[in-house]
Amino acid sequence: MSSRWVPGNQFALLENGEGFYPRVFGAIEAAEREVLIETFIWFDDQVGQALRDALMGAAKRGVAVHVLIDGWGSPDLSPSFTQPLMDAGVHLRSFEPAQRLFGARINMLGRMHHKLAVIDGRLAFVGGINYSKDHLVHLDPMSKQDYAVEVEGPLVGQIQAFCRANLENPQPERRMWIRRWRALVARRRDALHPMPGGAVAAFITRDNAYNRTDIEWQYRVAIRSAQQHIVIANAYFFPGYRLLRDLRRASRRGVRVDLILQGQPDMPWVRRATTLLYEILLRADVHIHEFVERPLHAKVAVIDDQWATVGSSNLDPTSLSLNLEANVVVRDEAFARKLHEALEQLMQNKCETVILPRPGPLRSAWITVRSTLVYHALRRFPVWARWTPSRPPRVVPLQVETP
Repeated sequence: MSSRWVPGNQFALLENGEGFYPRVFGAIEAAEREVLIETFIWFDDQVGQALRDALMGAAKRGVAVHVLIDGWGSPDLSPSFTQPLMDAGVHLRSFEPAQRLFGARINMLGRMHHKLAVIDGRLAFVGGINYSKDHLVHLDPMSKQDYAVEVEGPLVGQIQAFCRANLENPQPERRMWIRRWRALVARRRDALHPMPGGAVAAFITRDNAYNRTDIEWQYRVAIRSAQQHIVIANAYFFPGYRLLRDLRRASRRGVRVDLILQGQPDMPWVRRATTLLYEILLRADVHIHEFVERPLHAKVAVIDDQWATVGSSNLDPTSLSLNLEANVVVRDEAFARKLHEALEQLMQNKCETVILPRPGPLRSAWITVRSTLVYHALRRFPVWARWTPSRPPRVVPLQVETP
């Protein structure tokens, strides 16, 4: 998909399930023509059932309803859950159904990680929140902290076209390289220059065909142009060599760099992997804050209160090199300030600041060697990832069972 910057949009920041689900379900209930949903996780719990009921209601009153779930992220939806949806006329599809070996899912690479919703081509939702109760703070003290954005304006048309294309083909078809090159040059040129018209935004995606590095590139352009501050909140932070280098250089030229990372991860190995990078970041005066209240699931950033992004993409090898991801990038002071204020609240009230330790000489030398090896190994990870066996991904329609 060749995204482009467009002005004239309106954005609303939605925090956690409490802010997100009422807006999405209300929009579905008011839909008149079309509902498009793409999600990594859809569970059969009270949130998943509420989504099912809203979609069934829309389909029964004649709205065209299309849902694309990821087969690995949502592998256990039973026929008793899906059959009423399909009976009501909901078109339900699965991206790469889960493959199992001795009961365990094995095809976990290259997943469809989008969290998108488009209603009637007039309203869209982009973010990191799935459809499950573990995003509701009032239900679970260990629910996930996360964000999404509600979009109105011309950008919605791009998101709608993207979701429609994914119903049959989850990656762009091959096209002339010169057209792709021109589109890429135009998008990167526009990213460096202000545009008139208020809330300017772009819908940026990552796939394994022609848009392999688009999301990472948007981060790097913004980081390199930062003058005052960079705040990144990311659940799975293990980026490549170049992005780490840009963050360290920004800090050394006087930009305050704050990273909000997981202190209470939903998967313990996440924190162990991320802490391998702490030494090289802290020595460059990057400020690291661990969110310790509950698991962090956010994938957001704000720079200089002028640039912000919200979406599904983590800054780790899986998101940056393998998965299909989707973010919205916004150049609007009002929205960027609102996101910055939300992240400041996390840092001040719900995070612990990581301090550079003072180990003995032997341990200090080992940490330096270990961190250096990890840091430079990241340079080649995207190339290694592309060596994994692959074939064109499949979107499989789920079928109505016949008696």
